[in-house]
Amino acid sequence: MQTFTANEAKTRFGELIDRVQREPVRVTRRNRVVGVMVSPDDYAAMRAFYADRLAHTLQDTAHAAEASGLTDAELQRLLADES
Repeated sequence: MQTFTANEAKTRFGELIDRVQREPVRVTRRNRVVGVMVSPDDYAAMRAFYADRLAHTLQDTAHAAEASGLTDAELQRLLADES
């Protein structure tokens, strides 16, 4: 992964945008990574991956709760606002 300093990213922005279309680019400031630029396709793929992962986690949690005997009525009682 290529690294640009924040100053390089600013002064060579066109090159940065071109590079991002091929691979993610780290941006650093004071020797610390402050961001990573990715192409729109890579960003969409990451969002889809994490959305799918969250959906599976929620499904697994629902199955575990059901296997433990948690009913919809009990869940509503637990989530009810008692204030």
